[in-house]
Amino acid sequence: MSVLQGVLHQVLSWAALCHILSVVGTGLCTVAVVWMVKLLVRHAWYTHKLSCFSKPHADSWLIGHLGQMKSTEEGLMQVDDLVQTYKHSCSWFLGPFYHLVRVFHPDYIKSLLMAPASITVKDDLIYAHLRPWLGQSLLISNGDEWSRRRRLLNPAFHFDALKTYVTMFNASANIMHNKWRRLVAEGRTNLEMFDHVTLMTLDSLLKCAFSYNSNCQESSSEYVSAIVELSDLIIDRRHKILHHWDWIYWRTHQGKRFKKALSVVHRYGTFRGVTSCVYMCVSQDEDGKGLTDEEIQAEANTFMFAGHDTTASAICWILYNLARHQHYQETCRQEVMDLMEEYTHTHTKSLRLHSPVQAVTRKYTKDIALPGDCTVPKGTICLVSIYGTHHNPDVWTNPQEFNPMRFDPNNIMGRASHAFIPFSSGPRNCIGQKFALAELRVVVALTLLRFRLSPGVNPEMGTSSGGVRRLPLLVLRAEGGLWLQLEPVDLPRLEEPQD
Repeated sequence: MSVLQGVLHQVLSWAALCHILSVVGTGLCTVAVVWMVKLLVRHAWYTHKLSCFSKPHADSWLIGHLGQMKSTEEGLMQVDDLVQTYKHSCSWFLGPFYHLVRVFHPDYIKSLLMAPASITVKDDLIYAHLRPWLGQSLLISNGDEWSRRRRLLNPAFHFDALKTYVTMFNASANIMHNKWRRLVAEGRTNLEMFDHVTLMTLDSLLKCAFSYNSNCQESSSEYVSAIVELSDLIIDRRHKILHHWDWIYWRTHQGKRFKKALSVVHRYGTFRGVTSCVYMCVSQDEDGKGLTDEEIQAEANTFMFAGHDTTASAICWILYNLARHQHYQETCRQEVMDLMEEYTHTHTKSLRLHSPVQAVTRKYTKDIALPGDCTVPKGTICLVSIYGTHHNPDVWTNPQEFNPMRFDPNNIMGRASHAFIPFSSGPRNCIGQKFALAELRVVVALTLLRFRLSPGVNPEMGTSSGGVRRLPLLVLRAEGGLWLQLEPVDLPRLEEPQD
């Protein structure tokens, strides 16, 4: 016993504790120094490798452009300035942590987006923050796992499958329009579009993908509110570099809010995904295996977000552009029943001016050669600016102008293949683009048949939607909402499409 007491006395003595703390502290400092040296060496290597790209002014070699990216109207105007100055591409550093090439010209974009899927991976800067929400889904997975999922999910978006969805698009649009008629009859003609259209596209997606009648358009949606909060929190996290480390973020107030909103979304998605999914369970791979329940859950969460929020953004901005350009609105209204060319040009043009997604990012496991003897070294994050490309004056004449006729077949000869990429391009393009285009055509057509649109007024800001400030979050929204004035129209000579 005396021996044990002696050992404990020695171990627990002040001098011994100081020695232990000194050893631990020295070890931690050594690890930190080694990590920092590796980080700085890596930063120096990427700085050298990317020297062939022009670099906008940075605060310092170490900090780079950290803090300069903004998810605001001013942030989009900053992209306009970059495009005007650098024409096709530039390098961009977020401290010593992230090294990017920002690309906004079709000649440069083509090499990146058309690269084989086998060497294309999703980066941590954008997509890692989505993983707690969307899991290892088609949007985020890479390599063989991505290829298998894409093969299993492709049949759900075949043209024949889309035909069956038109009735459901009509039904959901009818609910929204009936609600608008009631509000207009009550004298409430000034409506915020995102509130209504987002619920409509969610209702439509639940009908099409999960055979579920949600009635979400007639009541407030906890799910939609949680989606908006998650989107805001992901953008906020992206701009705070210390929050990129999970062990820091989950201890913050924002991290706790994220988990709370995530529980709402996953609770909703679990019920809809596993118990109601009708089209993700039927396909099988070459080994006769389909998607597991966990994989179905991940895809259900992804489709429920990407399948309704992006489409809602596209529809809202189309209606906004038509409200601001009465001539095109009237022309579309006259031709919409036959789906003539002008109508198609109008929604396409709106996707150029206001793409729901402003950029996509990629990394590559091999070097990628670009025009002008530039090479993107493997591991570099490539930020393909959809917004920058669609507003590049070297690609589009008067890029800020709403002119649907630039998409007339007679006017597109000679245009670069990657000048217009609202759904990305190449092997990792958006799997749901045909679904989204079909829905927005139906909804916009029915809306034009039933309502005349004009710019509304934001009741809180006292400004019309003609002076809207864009808000580039996960999808493009508007600060304070997108307000339009509605007036029912009577077109007896036109028969509305039947369900």
